[in-house]
Amino acid sequence: MNYDYIDTDEGLGEFCDAIAGVPSIALDTEFVSEDRYFPELCLVQVAAGERHAVIDSLAIAHLDPFWRLVATPGRTVIVHAGREEHRFCRRAVGQGLATWFDTQIASGLIGLEYPASYATLIQKLLGKSLGKGETRTDWRRRPLSARQLEYALQDVVYLEPLHGEISSRLKTLDRDAWLAAELAAYQDRWEQEETAERWRRVAGISGLTARQLAVLHEIWRWRDGKARQRNAPPRGILRDDLMVELSRRASADPQRIRAVRGMDWRKQQQAIPEISEAIARGLAMPVQRHPVAEGRASRPQYTVLGQFLATAVNTLARAAQVAPGLVGSVQDVRDLIAHHLGHDAGTVPVLTQGWRAEVVGQYVGRLLDGELAIRIVDPHAHEPLAFEPMGETGNEGRGGS
Repeated sequence: MNYDYIDTDEGLGEFCDAIAGVPSIALDTEFVSEDRYFPELCLVQVAAGERHAVIDSLAIAHLDPFWRLVATPGRTVIVHAGREEHRFCRRAVGQGLATWFDTQIASGLIGLEYPASYATLIQKLLGKSLGKGETRTDWRRRPLSARQLEYALQDVVYLEPLHGEISSRLKTLDRDAWLAAELAAYQDRWEQEETAERWRRVAGISGLTARQLAVLHEIWRWRDGKARQRNAPPRGILRDDLMVELSRRASADPQRIRAVRGMDWRKQQQAIPEISEAIARGLAMPVQRHPVAEGRASRPQYTVLGQFLATAVNTLARAAQVAPGLVGSVQDVRDLIAHHLGHDAGTVPVLTQGWRAEVVGQYVGRLLDGELAIRIVDPHAHEPLAFEPMGETGNEGRGGS
């Protein structure tokens, strides 16, 4: 395989100039995130027209010329599961990929599984197999061998043919608008995640009171700030279970903090004064500013209905040639049930919006209203269920074989 190995600012500038006019750029990255707050970018792989390149992001201080190129409209940027590529671009130049196509998301809209791996799509759509010899490579180490670099390039050389095959099937199904809406939603979600306080993801907080949640929030903000400052994993600063226990005790007394089992690590002992201050801020928070415990509407029937209707949603999705995993989760089904029955005045359920409403939402609503029935058409069929208006028998409805 002929490719450019780019490890200088001059080389990067020349490459960006050379590919500026191509209609599409295939993009992938290699990064390490296990011991970092922010993933460490190690390589950028590019396929653009007849040019292939590996950009050594550890040798080049700033990749801004390249990120500005893919953030500027005028070409399609093809990625697979491109969240990190979007994030690297946004952190570098303040905006994400401009016109982009994600093969993982798009493949779910033509009936393939979601989330499908890159290798799976190549095998199913192109009939090719990828080598797996360098899956455990530490991409931070230098020098990288020719074998490692060519392995990395595999992640972009098939993106253009995948894009062509998936795009053709999307057009046949008239789903270009569906993909555009889905990509916009993913991009909005990823951008919100960059600034959102994700303290509610701490494990084990469901039983905390509003006052204890206020304490937890302040401890989380302290931990997140330290992790950002050190570029270290947050849980390496203070474990989730210790945060929850400290919040439950709700005491800013350093002695009581020190007495919590697991707080005997030297660095944590050194941080006790700062943790104490964070707890004190939470305890001093006015009641009207206390976080409200999050809880989706939960009634006993939601569990039964959710399990039953999740099967119906999967059947409807497959019949419409959409990956069930892309449509929504069991919790999304429960949210739709609560909304439809008038038990939830919160946000509009995802299954009632856009193409999801067309594929499954309207049918779930009619099932809940008793207007549709589910019937076993053929227990031996790949899709044995059918949906029929109540009172009709013997007529195969949506779904079926």
